[in-house]
This record gives sequence, structure tokens and C-alpha cells, in this order.
Amino acid sequence: MNDTFQLDGAAVPFAPGQTVMQAALSAGHYIPHLCYHPEFKPHGSCKLCTVKIGGRTMASCTMPAEAGLNVECNIEELNSLRRTLVQMLFVEGNHFCPSCEASGNCQLQATAYELQVMTPRFNEFYPDRPLDGSHPDILLDFNRCILCELCVRASGEVDGKNVFGLSGRGITKHLIVNAESGLLKDTDIALTDKAMQVCPVGVILKKGKGFSVPIGERRYDQRPVSAQALDDAPRQADASGSCAACEGTS
Repeated sequence: MNDTFQLDGAAVPFAPGQTVMQAALSAGHYIPHLCYHPEFKPHGSCKLCTVKIGGRTMASCTMPAEAGLNVECNIEELNSLRRTLVQMLFVEGNHFCPSCEASGNCQLQATAYELQVMTPRFNEFYPDRPLDGSHPDILLDFNRCILCELCVRASGEVDGKNVFGLSGRGITKHLIVNAESGLLKDTDIALTDKAMQVCPVGVILKKGKGFSVPIGERRYDQRPVSAQALDDAPRQADASGSCAACEGTS
């Protein structure tokens, strides 16, 4: 039988090697996140999944699950901080949801709805970031990048191409293309690459496919981000081979 920890008063079973985030999602408990992806090793960059354990804050995606932990997640103190982080991400880039191809498929937008972020809080930065339309099949809109590094990890760890990288520090940190020219056309990226599938916003787009799925019928239009995250979470099978955590996750 798996050990358990407490998450907002509920017992959460975990398997050896799981993090608090992984165990929570597997057991049907949503923790807000942006940079975490079930197929990659977490690195805790967005901090949206921060929880409190023993009065201390830490990223649940990198915190190993341990028996007896008392984890606080869905409390107003943390949700207020999460709303602030999301509001900062919106103003640090150029996110114009009504005209964005990713609207309805955007995890940042869906997470904002989940956290009830309905109004702006900070002044817009309106950064001047270029578009890269050099590739015949793919458009890059750097204006929307939230520095989650998912495309970097997918291209390096899965595709084996290292097409993307991050450069700079602090406010100057930005996504780059690893080519001498800095242009996507001078890489070997392909439409079938994993890097094409993981962007949580609208940075990496297929050309010629704009609004092929009408707004109102897209991923997060159908079900909220919390339900989608639980659907995507790997499940632990019990001794009988059935998935004990699969019930009641919607």
C-alpha cells in the first residue's frame, strides 16, 4: 500500500519517486501550474505550483512526496500570489487574447480563468519583440513567450535537435533559435516534432492553420484547465490492475 501525505486535509497516496505535484494530479487533485509537463523532469521555473509545507513555501513540482507531509495548496494566501504571477505574465508579454490563434487552447489564459483573474493589475510593458516567419511551415511569435522552457526541453530531450534555447538574464531573458542566423528556417525543426506540441501559449504556430477550430470549441472552451490537467496526469494502477485514482477526477 502506498504511503500518503495530507493535501488541504485530504489523504494523497504516492509512489516512490513521485513529487507532490505528480502524486496530487494522479490522485485527482489539481495544483495550478504552467511549466510542469508530465512527460518532462520538472524544474520549477514558473512557481505557480508553490504550496506551503510546514509553514514554508516551495514548488510542488520539484518537492519529493514524503509520508506525513501536511501540504496547503488551495488557500487564499497562495491563490492571491498565483493571481499576481499570472497578471505579471500577461503584462510582460503581448497577450491579446481575442485575436490570438491560441485563444481557447492557451494554458495561461485558462489558468487565469481558473484563478478568477478578470481584470489587469499592472501597466502593460508592450515589449517590442520580433516575429520569425522565415520557416515555410512554422511561425514564431516571441511576444507571447512565458519562458516555461517546454519547447527547449522537448526539442533537446525528445527531438534531439536543440532548436530552441534561452538567452539573457532577468528582464532581458528571452527565447532564441539555435542557428547562426537566429532564424527558424536554418534549423531542422519539423511539424511532427514534440517541440511543436508543448507550447502552453501561442508562440509556435503552424502556418496555414489559423482558426481551423472555431473559438468556443477549443480545448479549454470545453473543460477548464483543472479538469484537463487531471485527464493528462499519469495514473498509478493498484494491485488488481485497475486505476484507483481515476474515479471522480472530472
